[in-house]
Amino acid sequence: MQIRELILDTETTGLDPASGDRIVEIGCVEVINSVLTGQTFHVYLDPERDMPEEAFRVHGLSRDFLAGKPKFADINPEFLAFVGDARLVIHNAEFDMKFINAELKRCGSAPLGMDRVIDTLALARRKHPGASNSLDALCSRYKIDNTRRTKHGALLDAEILAEVYAELMGGRQKVFELASTVVKKVETIDFDKAAISRPNLIGILLKPNEEIAHSALIEKMGEKALWAKYL
Repeated sequence: MQIRELILDTETTGLDPASGDRIVEIGCVEVINSVLTGQTFHVYLDPERDMPEEAFRVHGLSRDFLAGKPKFADINPEFLAFVGDARLVIHNAEFDMKFINAELKRCGSAPLGMDRVIDTLALARRKHPGASNSLDALCSRYKIDNTRRTKHGALLDAEILAEVYAELMGGRQKVFELASTVVKKVETIDFDKAAISRPNLIGILLKPNEEIAHSALIEKMGEKALWAKYL
């Protein structure tokens, strides 16, 4: 059975879609059975409004840069086709899902249910109660390189979150190392010496007719037969 998950992140013009804030970037990374497939979905979007300075300082996406980019309605069918019925893995999922469903509603599409979402922030809080569980803090805790993350970016953050998610679910297997084993030296037994050095030789327990039959059998084996040494 294949388990398909999408590590998803968005960038927006602000904090609340109800007040007119919009999505300006979506980044998704596909994972199947805990393995990155290399398939991604990434798009910049024209928010059809201005870019507040506070938001620009977070992600660096200006109104001029986004002008002429597709609107969410333009990519809605492609986005939904890529998402399919996959499980969505999102850090602070309520925030991103609130924006995604607001955009879907504008297009007349059905919302995506929270029952298909895994919130890595909630996972991290259960695993590390009382600690900072921002994406940067988790990267530091799990020694994940996030030096490229000078500003927030949806696709980059999704790629980093994929590594964080793997750690939260039990850890990445970076290097496969064979456990060192101790091999005991097995000495070759010299049966000639063993027979000679035995302190007390065992007497022959065969009956006369059995001894004759045994000797006949050894003759058929040839001169190099091991049993010939013990006659």
